[in-house]
This record gives sequence, structure tokens and C-alpha cells, in this order.
Amino acid sequence: MPRLFLLTLLGLMLTTACNTRHEVQVAPVEVKPIHITIDVNIKVDRALDDFFGDLDKAAGSEVPVPPATITK
Repeated sequence: MPRLFLLTLLGLMLTTACNTRHEVQVAPVEVKPIHITIDVNIKVDRALDDFFGDLDKAAGSEVPVPPATITK
């Protein structure tokens, strides 16, 4: 009987020793605004090249006109 009592007591001590408790504190997170600047010059430049590309091709097929000379 004392042996059973000691084993039971030892088992209870081991199970209570395995019990753990953790506390986690969560601090508030500050979110600041983010400012992003996007440069869109490349898109505009390509769009202008596409728009005026047809005009440049049409102007390239014509015979060039010699510049007028200025006389005094």
C-alpha cells in the first residue's frame, strides 16, 4: 500500500511539474502613412512615340524641301 501511495504521489508531482503558463503582452502597433511617388514619364514618352511615329514615317517618305535662303 505505501508503494502505491508513493507512485501516485510521484505521478501527481510529475504532471504538475509539466504544467506551464505563458503570458504574452501585445503592444499596440503604430501604422504611419506611406507616400509613394511613381514616375510615369516612360509611359508617356512611349505613348507619344507611338502617336507621332506614324507622322514621322509619313514625313520621312516625302522629298525634303531645301531651306529658303535669306537675302539682304
